[in-house]
Amino acid sequence: MKVQTLKQAEQLLQERHLCDACLGRLFRQEIKEGSNAEKGRFIKKQLHNTEKITSNDCWLCGGLIDEIPHFVDLITKTLKEYEFETFLVGSKIDEDIQEKEQQLWTQLSLEDAEPIKMEINREIGKILEPQLGKTVDIPNPDIMAVIDTVYDIVTLQIISLFIYGRYKKLQRGIPQTKWPCQICFGKGCKRCNYTGKLYEITVEELVAQKSLEHTKGTDESFHGSGREDIDALMLGTGRPFVLEIKNPKKRSINLKDLEKETNLATKNLVEITSLRFSNREEIARIKAAEFRKTYRVTLEAAQPLNKEKLIKVAQTLQGKLIKQLTPTRVAHRRANKVRERLIYNCVIESVEGIIARLVLETESGTYVKEFVSGDDDKTRPNLSELIGIPCKVIELDVIDVKGE
Repeated sequence: MKVQTLKQAEQLLQERHLCDACLGRLFRQEIKEGSNAEKGRFIKKQLHNTEKITSNDCWLCGGLIDEIPHFVDLITKTLKEYEFETFLVGSKIDEDIQEKEQQLWTQLSLEDAEPIKMEINREIGKILEPQLGKTVDIPNPDIMAVIDTVYDIVTLQIISLFIYGRYKKLQRGIPQTKWPCQICFGKGCKRCNYTGKLYEITVEELVAQKSLEHTKGTDESFHGSGREDIDALMLGTGRPFVLEIKNPKKRSINLKDLEKETNLATKNLVEITSLRFSNREEIARIKAAEFRKTYRVTLEAAQPLNKEKLIKVAQTLQGKLIKQLTPTRVAHRRANKVRERLIYNCVIESVEGIIARLVLETESGTYVKEFVSGDDDKTRPNLSELIGIPCKVIELDVIDVKGE
């Protein structure tokens, strides 16, 4: 150790009683090996200081260091209901201790002393790792236990569990996500039968119900790659989604069993496939991905349709760029601007009088109903103007979502 450091330590010990750990923490960079307590004992030995100072007599921590085993017990009891592989320990320290610590750093001009908070966190973690058989993970823990050292309270910060999958919607009239009642805003009223919800069931709730039961989570969030209209079916291979389970107690769930149970419970309403564990980053990926959508559209015209003319118009739409001003039906929740979208392909399947069925492949984000009707010319070009007959969509099915 540097002579100057020893002189600082000697003067400090003449002024204040410090336990070994608190002394060692102040000068940790001077001694590379050992715990803070071992470093403190080494310094005292160099100074021939034989005075025995327990942590209870320590001017700085007042016995806090010796409470580490107690904090370990509190955290262990709190964690026993939770399943996890990685963890992290945090702490809240008495402000008086932190102020005293800052006072010493300033007095001794120390820039690299270790805060007591870091020592408490580390030493608790070192005991818990072998005791729990789990691993400390600083950047990405499954669970973080924060001990309030003043009030002996442990709070948990539990990382969400993410499950990727694809869903099919097999019945019309089901929205993708939960909507609060527009009268009571979720509080519950006569209009919504005191449910707080605008719609009785949603894809989100149907998909999440069994997952919440299996994981014992407290809540969930549903992240879909776009959304189909409430009156549209979602068929084909399904739409990608990530289900976020909040505060799960169980993590090692069998996804094949979960898939089977969910599909059995939601039979004829929703079907899920391709379940696998995911992460928060994948939410951003599926939200940002430019998925191509293929639709089966059933339209009704104002007068009988000419099949040959309809086929010719469909051929002109291959690779066609259209411009869509925000549709009237979504103007209350979408920015009013013009969006350019590509029509990749259009195939006429059948024409019977005023009813036609076609398959339409479009760029993600295309308003298909408005492409057919024109929406008072907010979409140009549109199918109604191209065939010269007003048309409207009476049935819409999403039959494919490409792009992964």
